[in-house]
Amino acid sequence: MIKRVIIIVFLFLFGCSAPKKEISSKKIIIWHWMTDRQGAFEELANKYKDLTGIEVEFKLFFPPDIYSQKVIAAARAGTLPDIFGVLGEKKMFASFIKAGYILNLAPFIKDWQERFIQQTLQVNTFKKGNIYGVEPGIYGIPIDSMNIQFLYNKRLFKKAGLNPNRPPKDFKEFIKYAKILKEKLRVNGFVCGWGEVWLIYCLVTEFAINIMGKDKFFDTLRGKVPYTDPEWIKVFSLFKEMRDAQILAPNIVTMINKEAEESFALGKAGFSFNGSWCINVYKKLNPDLEYGVFPLPAVSDKKGVKIWGGAGSSFVVNANSKNKTEAIKFLKWLTEPEQQKFLMEKTLNLPAVKIPLEEVSPILKEFLDDTGNLTHPNVWPLQEDSRVVEVINRGVQQIIMGLKTPEQVALEVQKAKERVLLTKRSQ
Repeated sequence: MIKRVIIIVFLFLFGCSAPKKEISSKKIIIWHWMTDRQGAFEELANKYKDLTGIEVEFKLFFPPDIYSQKVIAAARAGTLPDIFGVLGEKKMFASFIKAGYILNLAPFIKDWQERFIQQTLQVNTFKKGNIYGVEPGIYGIPIDSMNIQFLYNKRLFKKAGLNPNRPPKDFKEFIKYAKILKEKLRVNGFVCGWGEVWLIYCLVTEFAINIMGKDKFFDTLRGKVPYTDPEWIKVFSLFKEMRDAQILAPNIVTMINKEAEESFALGKAGFSFNGSWCINVYKKLNPDLEYGVFPLPAVSDKKGVKIWGGAGSSFVVNANSKNKTEAIKFLKWLTEPEQQKFLMEKTLNLPAVKIPLEEVSPILKEFLDDTGNLTHPNVWPLQEDSRVVEVINRGVQQIIMGLKTPEQVALEVQKAKERVLLTKRSQ
């Protein structure tokens, strides 16, 4: 009898991917914050019920900060749903795992984890010896992916006499093209929401990895390489070079990303730096916008280029749910190529799984072309202290405003780093 039960459970968890319809009174509850996906989720829930007889309810809570508060309160009260997402830094994610709220999915997804774009799973993975002290495993299932790249307006390129199918190949050419666009068309060469400083740090780290390589970059985070190193000064000098070339939007250091997105969508700037979520934004702001995507304009051709990206949104399974088996099976179904393609077409978000590029729209394909070069702080072996990151971001803003030199900023960042290291040694 016991063997028979084991066989039945095994077949239920790891059987064919298309679930067989069954009569069930069980209901899977999912909490999320994604307003743009609620309609698509409901359509998928209806399809799943038709296939399996199991009801799935997606409950939307918005804005994200309200959602996060609800999840935290539910965790304390023991009322988390079967499936939910954790917003915030990986440290927050780790705290939920260590508190016993999130199920380690590694034993359950061995037969279907190969379908994912590798970097999307890494965001939800904790390796042996991780700095958070979390048991090694995979704790979340990505439902889409994202990356952050440079964008250029193809119509403005044509008007300025530039080839609309050939974006800049390196940083020098990027500066050159941006100056041409500004001089000939009287538009801003480059716009970005640098009032939201995480976008500054994103670009700083991408330039740093390109110039010095990831090993030296990580040694800086460890405190082995100072921020006054010539290659770090070179990183900070790139922002001075952009300022001196007069290609930056005048209010770029106070501009939020929504303002930058509107400026680029309406043809007021030739270049921008934004995430793949912009596809949805630009479609709403200007459906006729013609733009292209390209990775970081390299400074060095020796160290390669990395771009921030990975899982966009992920779901986790409540470790204390009575419906764990059903929840896992639903996530397996949700991340099959057919459902992923449906979500991609409905929401214009990049898929989390491998889909043939010929089945992807041209602009999505441009973002997906560089998935082999993704990186993100959540998959790094360590992260910089937030107090140091704050000094970096503020320093770059001051360089752009002409208040500080790259050398002065490098020195201030290094002093902040030394204070943090001293504090950690004394603890």
